[in-house]
Formats: sequence, structure tokens, C-alpha cells
Amino acid sequence: MLAIRFERVGRKNRAQFRIVLQEHTVAPGGRHVAVLGSYDPHQKKAILKADKIKEWIAKGAQVSDSVYNLFIKEGVVAGKKRAIKMEKPKTKEVPAEPAKVEEVKSEKPKIEEVKPEAIVVEVEEETRVDEPKIEEVVAEKTEEVKAK
Repeated sequence: MLAIRFERVGRKNRAQFRIVLQEHTVAPGGRHVAVLGSYDPHQKKAILKADKIKEWIAKGAQVSDSVYNLFIKEGVVAGKKRAIKMEKPKTKEVPAEPAKVEEVKSEKPKIEEVKPEAIVVEVEEETRVDEPKIEEVVAEKTEEVKAK
């Protein structure tokens, strides 16, 4: 099956296109049957061989969507433009990693939640000696001394 499509030519960042007729299995830059015109997208200028284009379409050549829309714009073919949609690049799903980060983040505030005042109170409680225990110990020691 033959296809009419663009073949990119021109230098980097300054694209120009040939409109070529080639087998649909061949790469767009590969061997072609005929050159049917050219298109400069920067100047929006097209040079087309309208009689050859109509002849090949009548013979059954399939036209790519972009070239078809160009032919309609230039008046070579009558009809409605075709919708051309570019596929959006697929983004990788990464919901598992943020969950781990959230767990780590949730642990840090627990450490920071302890106020310095609470630490001072804990230290004071640890250093404070219970007076009733001291009295009991003193009473026991005095009894032992008296008994000797």
C-alpha cells in the first residue's frame, strides 16, 4: 500500500519537509516512489504538484493526517480536516516512595514534640530523694547501732 507523507529534511531547528509517495512499510526517510511537493513550516509555504497528488489519491494512495490537513488548507483536496492528537508521555507512578517518606517524617515530630520543660521535670523527679525513705533508712541504721 502506498502512502503520501512528510519526509523531514533541513538542518537542526530549521525543519523542512518533502511530501513523498512511498510504500507504507518503508521508513519516512527511506526510498520513495515520487516527490509530490515540499513544505516549509516556518514560512507556512507549500509547493505542491496538485495534478500528481490527485492522480495518486485516485489510484488508492493513503494520505497521512498531517499531509491531508495541509492539502485541505492549500485547496488540493476538498473536505474536513482530520483531528491529530499527540500522545502524552506516560509518567511513572511513584506513590509507594512518598508513603515511606511520610512515615519517616511522622517519626521525627514525635521526637520534637517533647518539650524542654518536660525534660527538666523528669530530671528533677529522678534527682529528688523521697524523704520518707530517708527517714526509714536513718531509723534502721540507728537501731542497728543501738543494738551493737
